[in-house]
Amino acid sequence: MNKFTKIFGALSLAAFLGACAQETTEEAPTTEAPTIEEGTPEVPDSPLQVIATTTIVADLIANIGGSRVEVEYLMGPGIDPHYHVASAGDLNRLDSADIIVFHGLNLEERMAEIFENMASQGRNVISTEEAIAADLRLFEEDYEEYDEAGEEEEEHYDPHIWFDASLWKLVADHFAEQLSEIDPSSADYFQDNLQTHRDALAELHQYIQDRTAEVPEESRVIITAHDAFQYFGQAYGFEVMGVQGMSTTAEASTADIAALADFIVDRGISAIFVETSVSSRNIEAVIEAAAARGHEVVIGGYLYSDALGDAGSGHDTYIGMMRANIATIVDALR
Repeated sequence: MNKFTKIFGALSLAAFLGACAQETTEEAPTTEAPTIEEGTPEVPDSPLQVIATTTIVADLIANIGGSRVEVEYLMGPGIDPHYHVASAGDLNRLDSADIIVFHGLNLEERMAEIFENMASQGRNVISTEEAIAADLRLFEEDYEEYDEAGEEEEEHYDPHIWFDASLWKLVADHFAEQLSEIDPSSADYFQDNLQTHRDALAELHQYIQDRTAEVPEESRVIITAHDAFQYFGQAYGFEVMGVQGMSTTAEASTADIAALADFIVDRGISAIFVETSVSSRNIEAVIEAAAARGHEVVIGGYLYSDALGDAGSGHDTYIGMMRANIATIVDALR
């Protein structure tokens, strides 16, 4: 699997060509230029500079782009993309990139206008949103947005599509197609990388299904801080609930916590989960509320939701993160 490189700071490349001349009385020999066969791709002098918003999309674009791209990301491990506001440094890095990659579907909700503006300027902007047809998206039922006249303005969808490995293959297809349009000479190379990664994602999908079978059906309930795992639940057969909605910017009320505690007590759930990129405050409140009702529920472990793990953790790739999550879930619920 290709590794992507995290680079903080500007990168400049320069090429220097020097020539030495030596006086001679003999005529210098001539050399014919090599014959280039028709259709031979021209390899770029340097990799395309890519800025991705999160570690998750950075991993995917690096796998498809391989040596033809050099990838940086704006939001590292533990960073919540729902809350992230672009800094002046972020804007400078985006402005200098050859390609910009983001999730969309309102995940980076405080940066959406930036990506819209850059796309309208003709920049190479790629999103995961473009890869997933509306009928494959999960609707955010609890979200309501209205215009000034009180009419419903916009539908909102769950952005956490990466938790279904079969949908993530569609995003990989889209990334390969977009890279091929930007760099046509490397299209065959991108397609080879795509096929390798598609095979790895298919293997991952089967692995998660096999591990899920270890958990009794009545115990397949995942409760987390925010409602990020609906695609995972739909793909692999888990009931999923979050204290907050699909965005961490939504506030959990006392009534929300009480209702979830009642659900836990009624179902006899013994373990719930904390997310690595979200505060554990609400989960701890649910545990306390369940205890007040005479039911003990514990933290079953930490799940990666909106970001990959730290470099060198083994969870710093998409596949490593997904395998870590299913292992934590199975160990807690089995």
